[in-house]
Amino acid sequence: MPRTFIYNGRVITPWRVLQNGHVLMEDGVITAVGAGNAEIPEGAVGIDAKGNYVAPGFVDIHTHGGGGFDFMDGDAESILGAARAHLLFGTTTIVPTTVSADNNKLWPVFEAYRKAKATKHDGADLGGLHLEGPYFNIEQKGAMDPKFVRNPDEKEIEEILSRSDDIVRWSVAPELPGALEMARKLRKLGIIPSLGHTMAVYDQVLEAFENGFTLCTHLYSAMAGVRRINAFRHAGPVEAAFLIDEMDVEIIADGVHLPQALLKLIMQNKGPDRVALVTDSMRAAGQESGTSILGAKDIGLPVIIEDGVAKLADRSAFAGSIATTDRLIRVMRDKAGVTLADAVRMMSTTPARIMGYSDRGRIAPDFRADIVIFDEDIKMQKVFVAGELRYEKA
Repeated sequence: MPRTFIYNGRVITPWRVLQNGHVLMEDGVITAVGAGNAEIPEGAVGIDAKGNYVAPGFVDIHTHGGGGFDFMDGDAESILGAARAHLLFGTTTIVPTTVSADNNKLWPVFEAYRKAKATKHDGADLGGLHLEGPYFNIEQKGAMDPKFVRNPDEKEIEEILSRSDDIVRWSVAPELPGALEMARKLRKLGIIPSLGHTMAVYDQVLEAFENGFTLCTHLYSAMAGVRRINAFRHAGPVEAAFLIDEMDVEIIADGVHLPQALLKLIMQNKGPDRVALVTDSMRAAGQESGTSILGAKDIGLPVIIEDGVAKLADRSAFAGSIATTDRLIRVMRDKAGVTLADAVRMMSTTPARIMGYSDRGRIAPDFRADIVIFDEDIKMQKVFVAGELRYEKA
């Protein structure tokens, strides 16, 4: 990779937006960031950003697929194909996510991921696997197939963990029997327990947080809010996430899963340093209408694409989004009223910090040169992964 100097851009750093900014990258790493007129360093390739934004690459920590591919298809090309599809919209790191299924469907995904990460490719970087389920509260199954939703089983958990070293996150309903013991085990292995698809009340969420559940899977989606139990009102996981200052949350900011008012409420309560934007995208990411399948092609659930979202065939619930990361930033800027810099932070710096990716997620010296250049409409002009130009607008 050549030594590369990007200049004449609006550079979004963790602290401010540099007008007429420039970034120097070498051997896949950012080596200098500055502002003002500057000469192209000797021996460097100059790239004129033409006044566009220069930002850290987007980190999507919850996606089920894209570009017609679903990670539950269980082959390496599905993983790489989705990674290529999301790269076009500025995503430089993805965390492939599974759905609740029979374990015989998980094993091929584990093997496919091993093959994919060992393959030189031109898509988004692979940041580890996220298991979404199957240990969920059946009352909040969402689009998960109910026949696969169950309580934690110690022997089953051991077997799953023995089959893959690539699991970095596991979403679980913390009120289920055995969930807290599971969370403690995951933490010891460096895996993030994330609460989701849950009916937990505040005291249960607080205990879960104390046992390692520091992240909330798609806040508001597939979880209860305030509810009555024996005539008394109890705060649910949504309110608990607001009350526990150090709880991180992810939100599906596609403009459909959460209305404008809730996006604003979340930002008012949590702020950009505790909110990660996620697509929760399925294979139909970017598709505007028609039909698709959630999960593996052979046993997945049929869905309808309409109104900017995927729905179950009976339209009783959303079935994952069709969003791409650029859309999330537009929604947060245009509907939630946050600054572009904060929207970018929630799509890069914050998710990278949550997942422990200490080498990426910001434009600063010594960080990996995952960089995107985009215009006012968040349309990608160029996308770099570790300093390598992997996409350029024709």
